[in-house]
Amino acid sequence: MAQTIPSVGPPRQNTLLAALPAADWARMEVDLEPCWLPLGQAMYESGAQLSHIYFPTTAIVSLLYVLMDGSSVEMAVVGREGLVGVALFMGGDTTPSRAVVQSAGWSYRMTGRLLKEEFSRTGAMAQILLRYTQALLTQMAQTAVCNRHHTIDQQLCRWLLLSLDRLETDQVEMTQDLIANMLGVRREGVTDAAGKLQSAGLISYRRGLINVLDRPGLELRCCECYAVVKREYDRLLSPANFDATGAFASPHPAALPA
Repeated sequence: MAQTIPSVGPPRQNTLLAALPAADWARMEVDLEPCWLPLGQAMYESGAQLSHIYFPTTAIVSLLYVLMDGSSVEMAVVGREGLVGVALFMGGDTTPSRAVVQSAGWSYRMTGRLLKEEFSRTGAMAQILLRYTQALLTQMAQTAVCNRHHTIDQQLCRWLLLSLDRLETDQVEMTQDLIANMLGVRREGVTDAAGKLQSAGLISYRRGLINVLDRPGLELRCCECYAVVKREYDRLLSPANFDATGAFASPHPAALPA
């Protein structure tokens, strides 16, 4: 049975594109191309030359580091709040990570050449891209800490909350095998962790579909890692930090967790 693909929405569903002032947006809009990202599609592989930058609107993309034995672990998740292809404007053009579609949906893309031209203007778009990169680095660092120091059910809570922030629904389509691959743990560990959350009435799980029943409860069950990442994204990329020209007010320092 063929999959029904929903209609594409406007590009400014993406937070970074929505933050652009009118003049910058008018210049960039004509170069954006909509593209459907199916579940499991590899957007780029480790070491491959990047050709386009992607601004997801409804899709979610997982950034993975793959080891020589084929095992992998998720470093970060990207949705409508961000972009895929940071290496293009940072000057590297390649990256040792791998980008895979975690949740099917729409994205807009533009060529790396045009993105570099826009970045070189050192205007609003350059500021937005650099702020986003700092937020992404925070997510990557916090993920590394979480994977080392926190329990699998806490890691699962963090992963679910990050996914919910990038979805329009309280449902996450993902098998336990894929979650285990994202977290870099054994499937049995995910099964046990999901069972604990289900017994606590926080989620229900059936045939690759996770329904979050109690988000506040999930946040309480989670370690501090989700809150640290959320605060940094809000601090750096909240619409309140932009003025009409696209310039940023100086954000206040993020509060340290209690």
